[in-house]
Amino acid sequence: MGVLREVVEGDLPAFHEYECDREAAAMAAFPSRDRDAFMAHWAKTLANDSALTMAIVSDGKVAGNIGCWEADGHRFVGYWIGREFWGRGLATQALAELVGMVEARPLYAHVVKSNVASIRVLEKNGFVEVGRHTADDGIEELILELRR
Repeated sequence: MGVLREVVEGDLPAFHEYECDREAAAMAAFPSRDRDAFMAHWAKTLANDSALTMAIVSDGKVAGNIGCWEADGHRFVGYWIGREFWGRGLATQALAELVGMVEARPLYAHVVKSNVASIRVLEKNGFVEVGRHTADDGIEELILELRR
């Protein structure tokens, strides 16, 4: 049985709570947004017909989200799992399902060099490192690609 389903408006408070988790935000090197900015971002995301955004569910609970979108002529994937759901293989399973739903290749992911768990999730799904860059904020990211 899969872990993905369509996002519903009732998922957004859980998504925001997970993004506001300091440990998760530090691991992802992604600043948490206040509620209004977060909701505006999600309204735009859900209205984007070229993006695929799914909720990740575990035992009937919203565990996080995953998506695939186009930017700068490339298709990217990204995900966020609530800390209480870490270590269960949900991100790996969710990414496998998403990759199976998206025919476009190559797919790309940017991940902070220090986020070993997320790098492993990507590698388990066939992504390989194709580059590195340092963002304007000085954080080093790896660029991973899925070709097949």
